[in-house]
Amino acid sequence: MNDIVQETPKTAVDNLIERSILDIGIPPCPIILERFMAEARQDEPDFKRLASVIGSDVGLSAGLIKTANSPYFGMRQRVRSVNEALVILGLKTASRAVAGLVLSKAFPNVANLERFWDASARIALLSGWLAQHLNIPGLRAEDTYTFGLFRDCGIPVLLGRFPLYGDVLLAANSDVTRGFTEVEAVELPTNHAMVGCLLAQNWWLPEEICLAIRNHHDLVALESIDSKLPVLSRRLIAIAQLAEYIVQQQLGLSLTQEWTKLGAVCLRILDLDETDLETLTIEATPIAASVG
Repeated sequence: MNDIVQETPKTAVDNLIERSILDIGIPPCPIILERFMAEARQDEPDFKRLASVIGSDVGLSAGLIKTANSPYFGMRQRVRSVNEALVILGLKTASRAVAGLVLSKAFPNVANLERFWDASARIALLSGWLAQHLNIPGLRAEDTYTFGLFRDCGIPVLLGRFPLYGDVLLAANSDVTRGFTEVEAVELPTNHAMVGCLLAQNWWLPEEICLAIRNHHDLVALESIDSKLPVLSRRLIAIAQLAEYIVQQQLGLSLTQEWTKLGAVCLRILDLDETDLETLTIEATPIAASVG
């Protein structure tokens, strides 16, 4: 796993906080993903062996084939096998697709997550469409899709660990002034952005995606000229926030106050204005409604 480069040296307090977070119970990287990544990182990966790893899970196989057949890749002939899907996607994209496909299975002991996963899937799909539609340099549809899926993955971790986190989540979603993670910090020793970042690191996601997860509620990191948050991470955050806003407007899902707090800076990052926002909201309606 590629560790995220730290902006400053770790202090004893940092190490204590990290140990506390790990004690919360972040799901370990699934064995099937570990096996896939171990082979994918070989100097000469064996595609037959990779296909065999994926093929051991029927649902994962079907999901990977469906991903390869998505409009993002524009294939004239439909992919019909895992091996073909691996060739079409490439190893980097395939590894992220596999991680996303197994994510929702990692929380079997957390009840009533159907609406959460539904909203995440819609935001991820719409993020990928926006990345293609806006054609922003360096921003790939598969990266935005992966970030959309994993952006809030710390939430089910905290729901499973803290019985009262549902109330904290409701308060954070409703607060119009404080940052989302500020609300979490009042009641918890951590927040879902930090937990999600650690989960993404443990699951082999790229550094820019992990940093975006860590900072997706951080207004200062997004708008500061001196921020060390990479441009790609900022754009991932902005695209997903735009996608969430459209899903909220069109379907009434994933209701938060984050666009009120972050919308203006996200539009600046994407070089959009309010007129563009109105147009995109209309154009994206069929995409936002297409999951389910």
